[in-house]
Amino acid sequence: MSKVKVYADSTSDLPAAWISRYDIGIIPLYVVFEDKTYKDGLDITPQELYRKVEADGRLPKTTAPSPKDFMDAFTPHIEAGRDIVYISLSSKLSSTYQNALIAAAEFPEGRVHVLDSLTLCSGIGLLVMKAVRAAEQGQTAEDIVAMLEAVRPHVETEFVIDTLEYLYKGGRCSGMQNFIGSLLQIRPVLKLVDGNIIPAYKVRGRKEKAVQQMLDNALADVGEMDNDLIIVAHTMAEEEALSLAAILRERTGAREVALSEAGCVISSHCGPHTVAIMYAKKIPG
Repeated sequence: MSKVKVYADSTSDLPAAWISRYDIGIIPLYVVFEDKTYKDGLDITPQELYRKVEADGRLPKTTAPSPKDFMDAFTPHIEAGRDIVYISLSSKLSSTYQNALIAAAEFPEGRVHVLDSLTLCSGIGLLVMKAVRAAEQGQTAEDIVAMLEAVRPHVETEFVIDTLEYLYKGGRCSGMQNFIGSLLQIRPVLKLVDGNIIPAYKVRGRKEKAVQQMLDNALADVGEMDNDLIIVAHTMAEEEALSLAAILRERTGAREVALSEAGCVISSHCGPHTVAIMYAKKIPG
């Protein structure tokens, strides 16, 4: 058994097979409808979430795990003599990171290491997979964190949203933006930059045009890619994701191109039929 236990939160949307194979700990965020609270990835599926949103016309709220949630998860491993490396959802998007720091301070110094991923979804997953492989090789928690800090600025995350409706319902775009975007068939392509989600560009017309632009952007980086792992994530868009993965597999020569289905927290903000490409660039020098 590795001396380091790697944790992520549920927004990393790691495939279940990876979680089992690499003994990855997952801290769930919460999805809150008016009358009930669900643990992301455990108590509710994206399909159930979309049915509830369609029936109620309102999005759920999403909330971070509490410091106690982190302490309860970490304690057995600390008592067993293992150190913790926890890789969190971007601190610019959630209080998850801050709550993990509060929990870490309750343990002896140097036992729990909290890293702000400055990304989300499978962008976190890229960092997690590098961490677990380093842990398997016997690297210390300090060495793993240093490695992740070097990789983190080079993680590329772009995604295409099918509709502005969920951004509108979540208060992330105005009614007028939603109306004009729908009228003109504007497909926003979003990007993570320094932990924040920004509009990279807007493509007018069919969604396929925006997806192609996102794919072209990734392929333009082939010479700079760390070809260890590319992840294609989606929300109820498996066919599109499979197609993107096949092209990336053929054109990049990556050792692995994996699929990930986003959970309820990501789904509640992006809406169905979102697709994304995540990869890391090589560290210069």
